[in-house]
Amino acid sequence: MGNRPKFSIIIPVKRLNKYIKETIPKIVSQTYKNFEIIILPDSKTLEKFPKTKIIPTWPKTGPADKRDIGAKMAKGEILAFLDDDSYPDRNWLAKADGIFTEDKKISAVCGPALTPKDNNLRQKAGGYVWSSWLGSGGAGTYRCTISPRREVDDYPTVNFLVGKKDFLKVGGFDSHFWPGEDTKLCYDLIYKLGKKIIYDPTVLVYHHRREVFGPHLRQISRYAIHRGHFARIFPRTSFRLGYLMPTLFVLGLIGGPILIFLLEIFSLCAISIPLFLFYLFSIFVYISLLLITAAQVYLKEKSLTLALLVPPSILVTHLIYGTLFIKGFLTKKLKEKYGR
Repeated sequence: MGNRPKFSIIIPVKRLNKYIKETIPKIVSQTYKNFEIIILPDSKTLEKFPKTKIIPTWPKTGPADKRDIGAKMAKGEILAFLDDDSYPDRNWLAKADGIFTEDKKISAVCGPALTPKDNNLRQKAGGYVWSSWLGSGGAGTYRCTISPRREVDDYPTVNFLVGKKDFLKVGGFDSHFWPGEDTKLCYDLIYKLGKKIIYDPTVLVYHHRREVFGPHLRQISRYAIHRGHFARIFPRTSFRLGYLMPTLFVLGLIGGPILIFLLEIFSLCAISIPLFLFYLFSIFVYISLLLITAAQVYLKEKSLTLALLVPPSILVTHLIYGTLFIKGFLTKKLKEKYGR
């Protein structure tokens, strides 16, 4: 094998941003040393980094294509994917390496992506949307918090390591889906190859969050459309209550008053009055959960500003996600569209 690396760390980027210059030193300081780094920007650069290949991908391609290019160029037997705004814990590769040796059926390993402590208030608010039970509990808070080890069938590439042979066997990433190419890959690994994906809390990375409201909501919008589309074409992993909850919330919020009004018109008070009371009770419960989440944030962060910012961030996220999920579900074919 000589000096052939075991892990190939692949990071697609548009350009060498400030986060990449933070990430590479974090990777180089890994306790596990048998790896290479592959960075895939849009165009050439004169910058150099230790243990790093920089492969320009002009003409411009999307993240899925960049990862596929990186996989073909990789010398390692395990492909380790990171986003361009994430960095690993120093034991990231060492912990993952141990898990891969446990069972030949383990095709991939993943772990939580935590919000860095140095993120600003607006980034941290976005982080709490992802990590709080109310914000994304149904869709999996374990992705952004330290949670018990488990098998999963869907996980994002912000922290995802997969055997190269299995990756190539299923055809790599499908560039027609972004974001969502990772969902398709996981589906193929498990339901076509019959392999396992192990989530372990010790396989840890840190992920800089998008600021609320603009950048965060643009990201959420893309996720919502693709998840809604996947709920129709891959219901086994995407048509789940956790992903449906924001849509049910939006439908109830808007449709409830309309239904009550119609019942009143037809003098069906025996139905409309209990329904009206249930509607008010549901709103009360939701607001209470927002306030409880705010209190939890304050107790942890000791920041009143952040505690006050999180509830509206969750509310607006639910409204946007719930609405665009429907759009995605009704869309027959998604258009490829790249960008941050």
